[in-house]
Amino acid sequence: MSPAPQSARILIGVGAGIAAYKVAFVVSRLVQRGHPVRVALSTWAHEFVGARTFEGLCGATAIRTPTQIDPDGSAPHIVATRSAALFVVAPATADLIARLATGAADDAVCLAALACTAPRLLCPAMNDAMWQSAAVQDNVARLIARGWRVLGPVVGHLAEGYDAIGRMVEPEAILAEIDRLLAAGRP
Repeated sequence: MSPAPQSARILIGVGAGIAAYKVAFVVSRLVQRGHPVRVALSTWAHEFVGARTFEGLCGATAIRTPTQIDPDGSAPHIVATRSAALFVVAPATADLIARLATGAADDAVCLAALACTAPRLLCPAMNDAMWQSAAVQDNVARLIARGWRVLGPVVGHLAEGYDAIGRMVEPEAILAEIDRLLAAGRP
């Protein structure tokens, strides 16, 4: 995949799911392409991939809490959202989708989502029964109605040990969609 013609600031919100390991690959590739990346972690995301992994990949302190203040005295969830050309949330778990749909502001990802005016991309990942539940489908529909773009999930091998809908799309698909969204946003 070729790099985007210009670098663009990208904010990545990482949810608490096993698919978070794929997001580290996405962050690495974006940085290699010249995009400044900042990562916000949901409350339990560090249980799957630690903040230091993302910090090492993108060279910026991860946004871990809604009350975090950067060394320069700024609130990173505000600064990062103001400068973002795109906000990507992956993996978007059933819990994270529900909190985003209700406008919760209880973690760094949800708070950033409320403040962000850039295009937003949601990459769901969860158990097939959760994905097919009426509650999750209603919450996804609410986010789509608010302008979120949704990529996936797909049928594939789930953490439970069987193949079904609910697997997060592969990093290459996320990168391709990021390229498409960034190109669409340019004059």
